[in-house]
Amino acid sequence: MNTEDQLARIADSLDRIALSLQHALPARPASEPDLGEADAYHWEAAEGRLLPVKKVSRVPLDLLKGISDVSSILLDNTLQFARGHGANNALLWGARGMGKSSLVKAVHAHIGALDEPGLKRLILIEIAREDIESLPVLMRRIGQDEARFIIFCDDLSFDRDETSYKALKTILDGGLEGRPDNVLLYATSNRRHLMPRDMIENERATAINPGEAVEEKVSLSDRFGLWLGFHNCDQPTYLAMVRGYCDAYGMEIDDETLRARAIEWSATRGARSGRVAIQLVRQLAGEMGKAV
Repeated sequence: MNTEDQLARIADSLDRIALSLQHALPARPASEPDLGEADAYHWEAAEGRLLPVKKVSRVPLDLLKGISDVSSILLDNTLQFARGHGANNALLWGARGMGKSSLVKAVHAHIGALDEPGLKRLILIEIAREDIESLPVLMRRIGQDEARFIIFCDDLSFDRDETSYKALKTILDGGLEGRPDNVLLYATSNRRHLMPRDMIENERATAINPGEAVEEKVSLSDRFGLWLGFHNCDQPTYLAMVRGYCDAYGMEIDDETLRARAIEWSATRGARSGRVAIQLVRQLAGEMGKAV
């Protein structure tokens, strides 16, 4: 066989190998979206892709009662961010059912509906607590985009023996790459310091230098520029929530009947909150044959 034939056979073999390797490579997910097509996504860390959320479960900002102070602070911070100005990461902590996650989604929707010159596109990306360590990958993915991004983690907390909080500390502040200018992190938690009290106390009791060990745990929440506290509401605020929802959904019910039902409903659940209020309204709507 002459040299020319040998080269032809080698080239043919290389073509077949290249074709086989091309087929062996995983295909790019067909559902990977163009970020210009939606204003909310869910981060699938295992697959490294963003899934569009077609319909975000949220309520209008003006329906969130009893949290006007923290609502205005978060709205102002997010508006500054959407305008391309300085803004802080935010930790929304406190009582269950008082509208922490609802406020984040409502503020995002409210700003998205504004017709303001110079306002940048604002995209909400939800990330699961279990995927926090993949944040650097996500940030590199979106860090060069012209849009502004709020990465939202609901119910963020860390249990005993978890170390992923160290990765989050680096991401929030102090890492080599740092946080991209077009990204903010908003998180909700029932815990002010994101960790159970007994975990912090255990560090104090067993560490060689108790003060430094506790500081290592507690300093995570310090990386959030805004701490917004949510507290259990009183009865008048709770009743105002119930009435506000009923009016918004066109449910006709007299004040005396609604008050009695609302007080009974909260007593059976042992709490007064926005979550309890909307659960009652759904029950009343069902009795009236209405959808909410």
